Amino acid sequence: MFTSNAFLVPGERTVLVDAGANYDVVAAVREHVETLDAVVLTHTHDDHVANVPALRDAFDAETWGFDADHEHVDHAIADGDRLTVGDHAYEALHTPGHKDDHLVFRSPAAGVAFVGDLVFANGSFGRTDLAEGDSRALVESIERLLDALDEADDVLYTGHGPAITDPLAGVEASLRAARFNA
Repeated sequence: MFTSNAFLVPGERTVLVDAGANYDVVAAVREHVETLDAVVLTHTHDDHVANVPALRDAFDAETWGFDADHEHVDHAIADGDRLTVGDHAYEALHTPGHKDDHLVFRSPAAGVAFVGDLVFANGSFGRTDLAEGDSRALVESIERLLDALDEADDVLYTGHGPAITDPLAGVEASLRAARFNA
């Protein structure tokens, strides 16, 4: 079964970044915390949101994402909005190309960004052959992420596969590959 990475961030505001699909997310979350304040979505492809109903039922958790008209999004997050994830403030960057509602969440104070399916380890990048995919928009979004990064960024948590532990070099590699394929 296909699923995405999901990241539980405990703290002042315990948040699950992306809900995943096809596994018992409620049991996985309960192994670590008793309550869940919110689910924050990088985008609404099924592999990232299918478990949202189970999380709503179990934790009465509200979901946050770019498109409040989507059935799995309770509250909209606009480009530039700030939200608390765990103990840190994160800025939302609207990064379409893989999907129109794609967001990246970045916290310089935490040294972390959740990049969804925008970029992946080893110079890979999000698909653009699905509905709402746009290779030129994806390149522009990767450029935007690269412009936002600095030496304070330690790790980028991706929607699939391993984290990017050298953010600047990793995003530069993804950008080169995406430009080549645009």
